[in-house]
Amino acid sequence: MAFIPHTEEDIAQMLAEIGVDDIEDLFSEIPAGLKAAALEGVPAAVPEMAITRTMRQLAARDGSPLSFLGGGAYEHHIPAAVWEVTTRGEFYSAYTPYQAEASQGTLQLIYEFQSMITALTALDVSNASLYDGASALAEASLMAIRANRKSKSATVLVPRSVNPRYLRVAESIAGNQGVTFAPIDFDPETGTTPLSALASWADKDVTALVVPQPNFFGRYEDVDGLTDWAHAHGALAIGLVNPTSLALLKPPGEWGGQGADIACGEGQPLGVPLSSGGPYLGFMACKKAFVRQMPGRIVGRTVDLDGKSGFTLTLQAREQHIRRSKATSNICTNQGLVMTAATIYMSLLGASGLARVAAASCSNTSALVDALSALDGVESVFSGAGFHEAVLRLDRPVQPVLDALAQRDILGGIDLGPEFPELGHCMLICATETKTDEDIRHYARALADILQQAQVA
Repeated sequence: MAFIPHTEEDIAQMLAEIGVDDIEDLFSEIPAGLKAAALEGVPAAVPEMAITRTMRQLAARDGSPLSFLGGGAYEHHIPAAVWEVTTRGEFYSAYTPYQAEASQGTLQLIYEFQSMITALTALDVSNASLYDGASALAEASLMAIRANRKSKSATVLVPRSVNPRYLRVAESIAGNQGVTFAPIDFDPETGTTPLSALASWADKDVTALVVPQPNFFGRYEDVDGLTDWAHAHGALAIGLVNPTSLALLKPPGEWGGQGADIACGEGQPLGVPLSSGGPYLGFMACKKAFVRQMPGRIVGRTVDLDGKSGFTLTLQAREQHIRRSKATSNICTNQGLVMTAATIYMSLLGASGLARVAAASCSNTSALVDALSALDGVESVFSGAGFHEAVLRLDRPVQPVLDALAQRDILGGIDLGPEFPELGHCMLICATETKTDEDIRHYARALADILQQAQVA
């Protein structure tokens, strides 16, 4: 059955009614030089069964490598029930509730998600989710500018220990809206942001300070000191957090004397599989004082005249609901299906289960660092405590070593050279609760063999 049901006769009749001879005539105003040529390498149409076989064969080429990658997307165990429930028709075919009174199930789900995010962050209110963690940081920066009316500079201080991809996305989204993202250097010994690095900004107009926890290197920042510095200098504090880590660490709402003002991050660790970069979901929470500056939707709970619980869109600060010029954001969305999976994942694990995942991930990464740094030519770079990521330095360029590991079905880490050349031959590694002692030993044996072969050669 064709996906487009119109026959050649149907198309001819419609064209005749319009008064043109060919479909291409409908696009005659587009210059010929701008039109795309025919796609190359696309085979002729084949039956569904044949294309399914082809797609499975192509997918099989990826294999099942042992992954020690991190850097913003993490391999966690996902209970089978998460996506069995998420892909039920009631959730799978639903999207955002434009007619709230007809979407009580969806609204309740979003309300539960918001409640869990506020519990994790210890902040007052959460929205219904955003595109991803990177765009959430951009939205948090724009929100801080709207909320901090005393500041006129639209300057957001961003430690270089923030995920560099997040910063590039934030600059792409908010940089053209007058926001200045100013980098703050990290301490080469600890991989964290010292308060002394902020000294040059002490007498300047700063709108907000981003506080990553844990940071891109997996290190724990001095969140109390950084948050208090922001408030002491008239700036808002934006916490950029890994939700899994919040099962063990102090939440943003309790940082410093007043708590962070806004918290955001990537929700992918909460039950969302690695899938070539997405789709993922961003989350955002804030203090109640700033709720009207928060982008997106917020679902609230109420009771009807009979005392029965009901759910409704409490705040709808998008361009679909109000004048575009008054909207807090024209790009944010509710990643409904992915948010559903995250909510089910958190419900299944509960607070204690999430804490066990976080603790096991920390333990495995510590074991991985010990095993690899015991090899000749490998050393741990940063001192101090960290979460489930760490930086190792090799005695040679990293990428050829990672390529050799990949040949053995091991994704060994991320080469930090392109983003942080001052660190030398360094790579970022990660081990979540999915890794076993044998996985770690296998990686260590493979790396030792590769390093030894290179020396012999």
